[in-house]
Amino acid sequence: QSELVESGGGLVQPGGSLRLSCTASKFTLNRYVIGWFRQAPGKEREGVSCIGSSGVTKYIASVKGRFTISRDNAKNAVYLQMNSLKPEDAGVYYCAASAVWTLDTTMYRNWGQGTQVTVSS
Repeated sequence: QSELVESGGGLVQPGGSLRLSCTASKFTLNRYVIGWFRQAPGKEREGVSCIGSSGVTKYIASVKGRFTISRDNAKNAVYLQMNSLKPEDAGVYYCAASAVWTLDTTMYRNWGQGTQVTVSS
């Protein structure tokens, strides 16, 4: 399977911002639902946000109003703009592709290696 590639993670202070990118070299992202997920140490991986081919978006309640998911079809990329970051947003962030409109991790494939987000003062 072709993997997606995440980038853009890093260390940021509470209240700061990061923009994560998700790209693929071997398939076209806009044919799929692309989801962003995160996993904190000792916790299960959870869905954060997803975007459909039409641009429709979904967010979990804890990030709504702070995170924005978007597509750039010309660059074959999906982004997650994260503002007003909180310590509880920290973790490894992954993107993946699905044929189904869901944030259920079991319905996604082509997982990347993830990018670390650390929120700390």
